[in-house]
Amino acid sequence: MVRVILIGYMGAGKTTVGKALAAALGVTFYDLDWYITMRYHRSVTEIFAERGEEGFRDLERRMLHEVAEFEDVVVSCGGGTPCFFDNMEYMNSLAETVYLKATPDVLAMHLKMGKGRRPLIEGKSPEELEAYIRESLQAREPFYSQAKHTIDVTVLDTFTKIDDCVRIIKEEIIK
Repeated sequence: MVRVILIGYMGAGKTTVGKALAAALGVTFYDLDWYITMRYHRSVTEIFAERGEEGFRDLERRMLHEVAEFEDVVVSCGGGTPCFFDNMEYMNSLAETVYLKATPDVLAMHLKMGKGRRPLIEGKSPEELEAYIRESLQAREPFYSQAKHTIDVTVLDTFTKIDDCVRIIKEEIIK
């Protein structure tokens, strides 16, 4: 049985790596935010607007407990998922957890391209975005660093580099 959970900040490439890894392993891929959207027929942005962050995090925790129990899966979590409740401990108890680590500059560059879809950064100027990433990444690092494995994905800008990341996870983590 394969169960891998990818964590890291918004824009680190969890979905991109997760899809490629699941395809390489022949298992199912789940993006936790997409799973929530499908189950509740609302976007994450809509759920944030309706329930606030606290309501969303509670819902996210319940959906994590559901999807993390599946077998033969690769799951990518939202950037904040590991930082609430006992989520990180729970994920570590069930799966190989992998922290996809990137620098704040790279994360800001990725997020600038699609920030309208991310409720926590919507409406921020480029300067505000970079400051927000640095501050929140510093706060989240103690949770992210609890992952069983860390892979530096600072430069994950080609298909070859994505494939290299997948190979590392397959060969060194899943074995």
